[in-house]
Amino acid sequence: MSRTTTMTVRLKGPLSDFVASNVGEYGAYDNVSEYVRDLIRRDKERTEAEAFERLKAELAQAFNAPESSYQPLTAEDVIARNKG
Repeated sequence: MSRTTTMTVRLKGPLSDFVASNVGEYGAYDNVSEYVRDLIRRDKERTEAEAFERLKAELAQAFNAPESSYQPLTAEDVIARNKG
C-alpha cells in the first residue's frame, strides 16, 4: 500500500536561493516537489549503497578468515545464539 506524506518546509536566504536556481525555466526541475523527491531518492540510494558496501566488507572479511577460525555449529546453536 502506497502512502502519501505532505510536508511543509520553510527555507530562506542562501538555501531558498539555491532551490530557486534549480527549479523553473532555467533549473533542472519543473517544481520544488520534483526536486525534493529526487533529493530523497538519491539519499535513499546512497544509504542503501553504503549498507551494501558494509555488507560486502563483512563478507570479504569472513571469506578471508583462516579455516582454523571456523567453528562447527548446528542449526540449534545458531538459533540459540540469535535468540540470546
